[in-house]
Amino acid sequence: MQPPPTACLCRGGISWQGILLAVSLLTFWNPHPTAQLTIEPVPFDAAEGTDVLLLVHNASRNLIGYNWFKRKTADNSHKIVSYMVSRQNDTGFYTLQTVTANATVELATGEFRVHVSLLTFWNPHPTAQLTIEPVPFDAAVETDVLLLVHNASQNTIGYYWFKGNTTEDSREIISYSILTQKINTGPAFSGRETLYTNGSLLFMNVTKEDTGFYTLRTLNNELRPELATGEIRVHGLVAQPSLRATNTEPHSVAMTCFSDDPGISITWILNSQTLQLTDRMQLSPDHSTLSIDSVRQEDAGEYQCEASTPASSTRSDRYRLAVICEWPPSHPVLPSHISLSRAIIWHQP
Repeated sequence: MQPPPTACLCRGGISWQGILLAVSLLTFWNPHPTAQLTIEPVPFDAAEGTDVLLLVHNASRNLIGYNWFKRKTADNSHKIVSYMVSRQNDTGFYTLQTVTANATVELATGEFRVHVSLLTFWNPHPTAQLTIEPVPFDAAVETDVLLLVHNASQNTIGYYWFKGNTTEDSREIISYSILTQKINTGPAFSGRETLYTNGSLLFMNVTKEDTGFYTLRTLNNELRPELATGEIRVHGLVAQPSLRATNTEPHSVAMTCFSDDPGISITWILNSQTLQLTDRMQLSPDHSTLSIDSVRQEDAGEYQCEASTPASSTRSDRYRLAVICEWPPSHPVLPSHISLSRAIIWHQP
């Protein structure tokens, strides 16, 4: 007679009635892989004559060079430098090649699409209001944030950036004159800001002190000013949470996620995938504790908890839940590659 498909295989031809299960909860060190180099097009869909930024995420800290290529291959015949004004034939894929100090090469590909405007005017939205979009809105410390300018007038002759809800000279960060093509820095300039010719302002390696509002003042060829304000929110990196497991009842397991960071969200992970709760699983109101009642073989696997904020996230070390059939019950023997830290034994229903 074949055992039922949900049963675990045991040695020695023992009857399936009365088989004992051992649940071992094991912790092992798992190095967190380096985040992958990625490219985010801002915006993904662009009107012809507007600007597109290919924003790089997760670049290595020890880079010594960047190479950009048009299309999906790092072919020198397609090497490019930069694009400022997008045209319809710019649509397609772009590849970034980075080289680190130890000669490691990494590639990432991004795509954007350019559409022809149906209007004959330079400015497709002549009455649209000047706005600022932070990319991203919530940022982790030591990452980059772009204050992206939307709907700037086509007859703009100057961009002036200020820290705070003010245009006081003492709070000026940086300015750019289109007429003279010169950039001037102000008293609030930190050395980490880069101003683009479309008025967008990039902050590199942001700190918590960069949190707050920023004001852009534009000036057109009639010397008429226009103001817009954007906000940056910078958060500290989430510390790695710890995971502990207990079995106060012989047929259940409770795993608790511990974190010292305030305002975090907790997600449970099983075998590197978001855990799908079953009717035998229950979460505490703050999701910090996962309880499993009547543990079964299908519950076995590697558990982690993930602590996250809008800006960053990190996972605990993996905790293995192993459901193992052994005989005799008084001397359960675990496989040699598993070291038992806690175990519960009960009769399989």
